[in-house]
Formats: sequence, C-alpha cells, structure tokens
Amino acid sequence: MTRPAETVELLVCIKCRQGQDAPEDAERPGAALYRALSGDAVPGVTITPVECLSNCSRGCTIALRGPGRWTYVYGNLDPAQHPELIRDKAAKYAATADGLVPWRERPEHFRKNCIARLPPLVPPAPNLGEM
Repeated sequence: MTRPAETVELLVCIKCRQGQDAPEDAERPGAALYRALSGDAVPGVTITPVECLSNCSRGCTIALRGPGRWTYVYGNLDPAQHPELIRDKAAKYAATADGLVPWRERPEHFRKNCIARLPPLVPPAPNLGEM
C-alpha cells in the first residue's frame, strides 16, 4: 500500500554554513540549498525551511518525514551539486508506504551520509494475522 505523496515533508536546514565561517551578509549554504530545491517542486513533497537540524559539523542537512513513515536525516549535502539527487530521493521516499526505500535504490550519497533514522511517531498497527 502506498500512502498519498502529499504527506511527505522535506526539511532543509537554512542556517547551515557547511562548517565554514561566512560573512554575516553572505547567503549561507543551507539557505542556498533551500532556494535551489524550491525552484523545482517534487510532486507531493512539501519543502520546509528550518532553523537548525543540529548537524553543523557534517555539511548541509535535510530530513525526510511523513505520518507513519520512518524519518531520515542526511548530511554532507552541497547546494550546487545535490539538488537533483535530493529531489530523486524525496520522490522515492514519497512513493513508499513507510519511508523505507530499498538500500540498492538509494543514491550512494544517501547510503553513506545518513545521520539518523527515526521510527514513525505513531507506528503502523500490527498485523495480528501474523501472530
């Protein structure tokens, strides 16, 4: 069973500096990533800017979440190199019922840069027929 894609949210840390000092008036890499992702929407995915995902030492950071789905946090993202990769991952995530994209279908960058995987806030009801 596939959930409606509109329940998926892509969080983008806009405060990220990619571990670098930047002048206060310069656009932060996280804000540049959010701007790049906002240009071309992923059907059924809402892109939301957030103040901080507390992963400052591992580059730009995003999270994918949705009701009944596992939440994933990814780092080491680059605003110039990774927007298409992120869109692809978000589309694959949205196409699942539980947020679990098969390992081999995940872009390599996401396999190597997963910061955290959190279970659904409200887990799916158990299948009592399997007991």
